[in-house]
Amino acid sequence: MIIPMHEQKPVRLTENRFPDYDVLSKRLTPSWNEKTREVITRRLAIGSDPRFFTPDEFQTVRAIADRIVPQPKTRPPIPVAALVDDKLHRHKEDGYRHSSMPREGEAWRRGLKALDVDAQQAFAARFRDLSDRDQDEMLARMEKGLLKGPAWGAMPSNTFFKTRMARDVVLAYYAHPTAWSEVGWGGPASPRGYVRMDFNERDPWEAAEVKDGDVESARRKNRRVG
Repeated sequence: MIIPMHEQKPVRLTENRFPDYDVLSKRLTPSWNEKTREVITRRLAIGSDPRFFTPDEFQTVRAIADRIVPQPKTRPPIPVAALVDDKLHRHKEDGYRHSSMPREGEAWRRGLKALDVDAQQAFAARFRDLSDRDQDEMLARMEKGLLKGPAWGAMPSNTFFKTRMARDVVLAYYAHPTAWSEVGWGGPASPRGYVRMDFNERDPWEAAEVKDGDVESARRKNRRVG
């Protein structure tokens, strides 16, 4: 369930858990093979102009992503909307879908149109032009299946939220190396793999998390990760 951003308690940003860790420092080391480098290079090169969404749709996707995966102001943002757009442009589908859902691209277009129609009815404005609080309210209604306007057709709004919209947004965020660095993930374990397999043990090429408040120790280790 979504907890509206305006109701959430402040939390420490995840980037502080792995200080000075940058997963891209592994780029030319034995931690990554050539296929991994190729995939990440292409992912980092995704442009900011939409190729699947219309410009209006793209602005709505950006507004949705800002509410579902809000990002810190202390670093360049992960281009979540562009990553979703790229996936749809390349027809990268899951290979399965709920019986009430159309194919991915059609589901997105219908869902974005229906969300704007319902936002106009509720607040006399498009979704992307609403306040943060009103955007949260619209997403919460969608998650609960309370958006039932004719623009949705046979596609339930809560199924769209759970199996398509929120899923694609979250997966796009955590497909990006910036998110990997924030959670201390090193990317695919091939070809290097892992050596220290017991609980709470760390290989030298893994990120070091702050323990017992010792930020400097984690920072020193993370500067040597590769």
